[in-house]
Parts: sequence; C-alpha cells; structure tokens
Amino acid sequence: MEGVIAAAPTPVDSAGNPLRAAFAEHCQWALANGCDGLNILGSTGEANSFDAATRREVMAWAGDACPVDKLMVGTGTPSLSETIALTLAADDLGYGVALVLPPYYYKPLGDEGLTAWYMALHDALGDRAIQIYFYNFPQMTGLQIPVSVIADLSRSAPGRFTGIKDSSGDLDYARAIVAENAALRVFPSSETVLHHARADGFSGCISATVNVTALLCAQVWCGDAPADLVDKIARQRAAMAGPTLIAGVKHMVGDRTGNAMWRNVLPPFLPLSDDAARDLETALIGP
Repeated sequence: MEGVIAAAPTPVDSAGNPLRAAFAEHCQWALANGCDGLNILGSTGEANSFDAATRREVMAWAGDACPVDKLMVGTGTPSLSETIALTLAADDLGYGVALVLPPYYYKPLGDEGLTAWYMALHDALGDRAIQIYFYNFPQMTGLQIPVSVIADLSRSAPGRFTGIKDSSGDLDYARAIVAENAALRVFPSSETVLHHARADGFSGCISATVNVTALLCAQVWCGDAPADLVDKIARQRAAMAGPTLIAGVKHMVGDRTGNAMWRNVLPPFLPLSDDAARDLETALIGP
C-alpha cells in the first residue's frame, strides 16, 4: 500500500442496508480517478454502525468489484474475538491489510494490556498472511496508541505489524513513528501532507475527503505540484472537514453519481440539510 488512498463511504438505503451496486461503482470510480488504493469499512465507511455479518458482506463485495491488492479493510472492534473473526474473514477473501483500532472501551488502558491485545490477535492469525495496520484515532477512541507500543509490536512481529493510519492530525506523532521504525508504512489521514510526505517518510495518505479530491491529489503525489494546487486541495478538504464530514463526502458522491441514496447516513449521523449541502457545493467550487 502506498500513495493516495480513499477511505471509502458505504451507501445505504433508507433502512440502513448497504447497496452493492452503488458501492462497487464508487470503488471502481475512485481507483480509476486518482486513487492508488481504498480503505473500506473504516470510520468513513461507518463500519462500527454495522454488525459483523454485514461487514463481511461488504468486504466481499469490494473484493469482487476491485483488485484485492488495492484494498485494505477495517476489522477492529472492542471485542478481541470479533476482531479475530473479521480479520480471518478478510484474509480468506485475499485482503493483504487489515486496519485495526485499539480496544477502546476499557480505559485507562496500560501499554502492557494494549500490547497483549494486539499480540493475541497476531497469535490467533497464526500463519495467515494478512498484515495489520494500527488505526490511531484518539478523537474517537479516547486513547492514543503509544509510539513505544507500535515500535515494540513491529519488532516482535515485523511481518504482521507493518503500518499505521494516523487520524490524530499530529504530524509530530507520525514522524516519531517513522523515526522509531522507518520500515513501517505511515499514513496520515489528510491529503494536505502529500506534497511533503516522502520527505517525512510517509507512505501517502488515507483520507475521507480523497473521495472528492482524488484527481488533484494524484497530481501532487506523482510529482511537483504548483502551490495553487496544494492550496486548492487544502481549501476543499477544509470545506468538508468537521462533524458533518461523512455526510458531506456521501453528499458529494451522490452529486457525482446522481444517486440520491448516497445522501443516506446511519444514526447517529444526520444527512446534510439543503442549506448545508448548497454551502458545501459552493465552497468546493471556490473563488
């Protein structure tokens, strides 16, 4: 995994059931329009609002629609046994990478307990080939995975623990992980890092807003981009960021496809109001 990776949203009908055709179309479109890979069933994919059976179904759809070597999948839950089962299912489908949140319910969580949890996942996977990327998202989980824990785990099982998606927004944290182990693939969650990603040792980005900005991001990742292009990406991301991020991304995919079902979100999220949708569209066009 490397480069511009979209955290793909999951379209649902009015009852909250995922929609296969719309999901497959968007995944294929993203890979054909600037994305080097996709992260499905992450936070943007509303994974934690689906039951395990639905998550297995959606990951199978993605594997049918797209080259599986272009995909990573979120399998983390607070339940170790459920995380193991979802990760085994991903491996069965040929996924090379699972993105795994820490067990975020019980806090405070010491370094030894966190290390034991991830090692239990590793041991349960046995000789399975699937790699684990840590998913650091302290704004949602209430805890940050310590750099020392990541370093220890990657040294203990270097073939298993091979990367991280960092959604903290703290680039010093991401740089510290690179400094501890340059072999780890480190992906900040914003495409605004792409113009200096290689200099910082990052492998690219994994971002929700890449679903909208992918074509621009591909130009930055592939070579020197003019400052105005970098600024445009930052402006468009800023227009979508915030508490309505998922609803905004889904609205814009619906705008692209003409499929109003894309505007549905799962509770506790709410769809954009008409006024908010118009404001977003206007902001993305820019001056």
